[in-house]
Amino acid sequence: MSRYRGPRFKKIRRLGALPGLTSTSKSKRPRPQSKSDPKKQQLRPRKKKSFYRLRLEEKQKLRFHYGLTERQLLRYVRIAGKTKGSTGQVLLQLLEMRLDNILFRLGMASTIPGARQLVNHRHILVNGRIVDIPSYRCKPRDIITMKEKQRSKTLVQNSIASSSHKKLRKLYHLTFDSSEYKGFVKQIIDRKYVGLQINEFLVVEYYSRQT
Repeated sequence: MSRYRGPRFKKIRRLGALPGLTSTSKSKRPRPQSKSDPKKQQLRPRKKKSFYRLRLEEKQKLRFHYGLTERQLLRYVRIAGKTKGSTGQVLLQLLEMRLDNILFRLGMASTIPGARQLVNHRHILVNGRIVDIPSYRCKPRDIITMKEKQRSKTLVQNSIASSSHKKLRKLYHLTFDSSEYKGFVKQIIDRKYVGLQINEFLVVEYYSRQT
Protein backbone atom coordinates (compact mmCIF):
# COMPACT_ATOMS: atom_id res chain seq x y z
CA MET A 1 0.00 0.00 0.00
CA SER A 2 1.42 3.38 -1.01
CA ARG A 3 1.77 6.48 1.16
CA TYR A 4 -1.51 8.33 1.75
CA ARG A 5 -1.98 11.47 -0.38
CA GLY A 6 -5.72 12.02 -0.04
CA PRO A 7 -7.80 14.49 2.02
CA ARG A 8 -6.12 15.08 5.38
CA PHE A 9 -9.13 16.38 7.32
CA LYS A 10 -10.99 13.19 6.49
CA LYS A 11 -8.43 11.23 8.50
CA ILE A 12 -8.48 13.75 11.36
CA ARG A 13 -12.26 13.48 11.73
CA ARG A 14 -12.01 9.71 11.90
CA LEU A 15 -8.83 9.22 13.96
CA GLY A 16 -8.43 12.45 15.95
CA ALA A 17 -5.58 14.97 16.01
CA LEU A 18 -2.63 14.09 13.75
CA PRO A 19 -0.15 16.97 14.17
CA GLY A 20 2.38 15.39 11.83
CA LEU A 21 -0.12 15.17 8.98
CA THR A 22 -1.43 18.74 9.04
CA SER A 23 -0.72 21.88 11.05
CA THR A 24 -4.45 22.70 11.27
CA SER A 25 -6.40 20.75 13.85
CA LYS A 26 -9.91 21.35 12.49
CA SER A 27 -11.36 21.68 9.05
CA LYS A 28 -12.82 25.08 8.13
CA ARG A 29 -15.46 23.39 6.00
CA PRO A 30 -18.63 22.62 8.04
CA ARG A 31 -19.70 19.01 8.20
CA PRO A 32 -22.80 18.25 6.09
CA GLN A 33 -25.99 17.94 8.10
CA SER A 34 -27.71 14.58 8.13
CA LYS A 35 -31.11 14.38 6.42
CA SER A 36 -32.52 12.15 9.12
CA ASP A 37 -34.38 13.40 12.20
CA PRO A 38 -31.83 14.67 14.80
CA LYS A 39 -34.07 13.38 17.64
CA LYS A 40 -33.90 9.86 16.22
CA GLN A 41 -30.12 10.17 15.99
CA GLN A 42 -29.91 10.96 19.70
CA LEU A 43 -32.02 7.93 20.59
CA ARG A 44 -30.04 5.63 18.33
CA PRO A 45 -27.41 3.79 20.43
CA ARG A 46 -23.82 3.93 19.28
CA LYS A 47 -22.28 0.69 18.19
CA LYS A 48 -19.50 -0.53 20.41
CA LYS A 49 -16.19 -0.71 18.58
CA SER A 50 -14.76 -4.18 18.18
CA PHE A 51 -11.32 -4.95 19.53
CA TYR A 52 -10.06 -5.38 15.97
CA ARG A 53 -11.32 -1.93 15.00
CA LEU A 54 -9.62 -0.35 18.02
CA ARG A 55 -6.31 -1.93 17.03
CA LEU A 56 -6.79 -0.93 13.39
CA GLU A 57 -7.51 2.71 14.28
CA GLU A 58 -4.43 2.95 16.49
CA LYS A 59 -2.32 1.48 13.70
CA GLN A 60 -3.79 3.92 11.17
CA LYS A 61 -3.21 6.82 13.54
CA LEU A 62 0.47 5.92 13.83
CA ARG A 63 0.85 5.39 10.12
CA PHE A 64 -0.79 8.66 9.00
CA HIS A 65 0.88 10.79 11.66
CA TYR A 66 4.39 9.70 10.64
CA GLY A 67 3.52 9.43 6.93
CA LEU A 68 4.47 5.78 6.48
CA THR A 69 3.44 3.11 4.05
CA GLU A 70 2.03 -0.15 5.37
CA ARG A 71 5.24 -1.97 4.48
CA GLN A 72 7.41 0.60 6.26
CA LEU A 73 5.40 0.43 9.46
CA LEU A 74 5.48 -3.38 9.46
CA ARG A 75 9.26 -3.28 9.04
CA TYR A 76 9.59 -0.93 12.04
CA VAL A 77 7.43 -3.25 14.14
CA ARG A 78 9.67 -6.18 13.25
CA ILE A 79 12.82 -4.24 14.13
CA ALA A 80 11.29 -3.15 17.44
CA GLY A 81 10.34 -6.75 18.22
CA LYS A 82 13.96 -7.85 17.86
CA THR A 83 15.27 -5.01 20.04
CA LYS A 84 15.68 -5.28 23.78
CA GLY A 85 12.90 -3.54 25.72
CA SER A 86 9.18 -2.97 25.30
CA THR A 87 8.27 -3.44 21.63
CA GLY A 88 5.71 -0.62 21.68
CA GLN A 89 8.05 1.92 23.25
CA VAL A 90 10.95 0.95 21.00
CA LEU A 91 8.65 1.32 17.99
CA LEU A 92 7.76 4.89 18.96
CA GLN A 93 11.42 5.73 19.58
CA LEU A 94 12.39 4.43 16.13
CA LEU A 95 9.71 6.55 14.49
CA GLU A 96 10.52 9.65 16.55
CA MET A 97 14.21 9.47 15.61
CA ARG A 98 13.50 9.58 11.86
CA LEU A 99 15.05 12.66 10.24
CA ASP A 100 11.75 13.95 8.85
CA ASN A 101 10.13 13.75 12.29
CA ILE A 102 13.12 15.44 13.96
CA LEU A 103 12.83 18.36 11.52
CA PHE A 104 9.11 18.61 12.32
CA ARG A 105 9.82 18.53 16.05
CA LEU A 106 12.43 21.26 15.75
CA GLY A 107 9.93 23.43 13.88
CA MET A 108 12.01 23.46 10.69
CA ALA A 109 8.93 22.13 8.85
CA SER A 110 5.24 22.65 9.62
CA THR A 111 4.32 19.01 8.92
CA ILE A 112 6.13 15.71 8.48
CA PRO A 113 5.28 15.62 4.72
CA GLY A 114 6.80 19.11 4.50
CA ALA A 115 9.91 17.88 6.31
CA ARG A 116 10.14 14.93 3.94
CA GLN A 117 10.10 17.33 1.00
CA LEU A 118 12.96 19.36 2.50
CA VAL A 119 15.04 16.20 2.83
CA ASN A 120 14.19 14.86 -0.63
CA HIS A 121 15.19 18.18 -2.21
CA ARG A 122 18.58 18.05 -0.45
CA HIS A 123 18.11 21.11 1.75
CA ILE A 124 19.16 19.38 4.99
CA LEU A 125 22.59 18.45 6.34
CA VAL A 126 23.34 16.03 9.18
CA ASN A 127 26.80 16.50 10.70
CA GLY A 128 27.79 18.64 7.72
CA ARG A 129 26.74 16.11 5.06
CA ILE A 130 23.66 16.25 2.83
CA VAL A 131 21.10 13.59 3.70
CA ASP A 132 18.28 13.01 1.22
CA ILE A 133 16.66 10.02 2.96
CA PRO A 134 13.68 11.04 5.15
CA SER A 135 13.83 7.75 7.08
CA TYR A 136 17.45 8.36 8.13
CA ARG A 137 17.71 7.41 11.80
CA CYS A 138 19.18 10.24 13.84
CA LYS A 139 21.43 9.46 16.79
CA PRO A 140 22.43 11.35 19.93
CA ARG A 141 25.01 14.09 19.22
CA ASP A 142 23.80 14.55 15.62
CA ILE A 143 23.80 18.16 14.40
CA ILE A 144 21.12 19.11 11.90
CA THR A 145 21.52 22.21 9.75
CA MET A 146 20.41 23.44 6.34
CA LYS A 147 22.29 24.39 3.20
CA GLU A 148 23.62 27.91 2.89
CA LYS A 149 21.47 28.63 -0.16
CA GLN A 150 18.89 31.38 0.32
CA ARG A 151 16.01 29.18 -0.84
CA SER A 152 16.81 26.63 1.86
CA LYS A 153 16.92 29.33 4.53
CA THR A 154 13.65 30.86 3.35
CA LEU A 155 11.78 27.56 3.52
CA VAL A 156 12.98 26.88 7.06
CA GLN A 157 12.49 30.47 8.25
CA ASN A 158 8.85 30.46 7.15
CA SER A 159 8.17 27.38 9.22
CA ILE A 160 10.10 28.57 12.27
CA ALA A 161 8.09 31.81 12.25
CA SER A 162 4.93 29.75 12.75
CA SER A 163 3.69 30.18 16.30
CA SER A 164 2.24 26.66 16.31
CA HIS A 165 5.73 25.17 16.53
CA LYS A 166 7.18 27.16 19.40
CA LYS A 167 6.03 24.60 21.96
CA LEU A 168 7.30 21.68 19.88
CA ARG A 169 10.84 23.01 20.00
CA LYS A 170 10.86 22.92 23.83
CA LEU A 171 11.75 19.25 24.10
CA TYR A 172 14.32 17.81 26.45
CA HIS A 173 15.88 15.46 23.86
CA LEU A 174 16.37 18.20 21.24
CA THR A 175 17.77 21.71 21.25
CA PHE A 176 17.42 24.36 18.58
CA ASP A 177 19.62 27.41 17.93
CA SER A 178 17.29 29.93 16.27
CA SER A 179 20.13 32.32 15.41
CA GLU A 180 21.98 29.71 13.32
CA TYR A 181 18.97 27.51 12.47
CA LYS A 182 20.77 24.52 13.93
CA GLY A 183 19.25 21.53 15.71
CA PHE A 184 21.04 19.16 18.08
CA VAL A 185 19.92 15.67 19.13
CA LYS A 186 20.82 15.24 22.80
CA GLN A 187 19.38 11.80 23.46
CA ILE A 188 16.74 9.28 22.44
CA ILE A 189 13.24 10.46 23.29
CA ASP A 190 11.37 9.06 26.27
CA ARG A 191 7.86 7.65 25.75
CA LYS A 192 6.09 10.35 27.80
CA TYR A 193 7.36 13.08 25.46
CA VAL A 194 6.00 11.56 22.25
CA GLY A 195 3.70 14.15 20.72
CA LEU A 196 0.85 11.81 19.83
CA GLN A 197 -2.00 10.36 21.87
CA ILE A 198 -1.78 6.68 21.03
CA ASN A 199 -1.82 3.21 22.55
CA GLU A 200 1.24 1.66 20.93
CA PHE A 201 0.54 -1.76 22.46
CA LEU A 202 -2.61 -2.09 20.32
CA VAL A 203 -0.46 -1.44 17.26
CA VAL A 204 1.91 -4.24 18.26
CA GLU A 205 -1.06 -6.56 18.83
CA TYR A 206 -2.44 -5.68 15.38
CA TYR A 207 0.78 -6.89 13.77
CA SER A 208 1.34 -9.82 16.14
CA ARG A 209 0.46 -12.42 13.49
CA GLN A 210 2.77 -10.84 10.90
CA THR A 211 5.93 -10.58 13.02
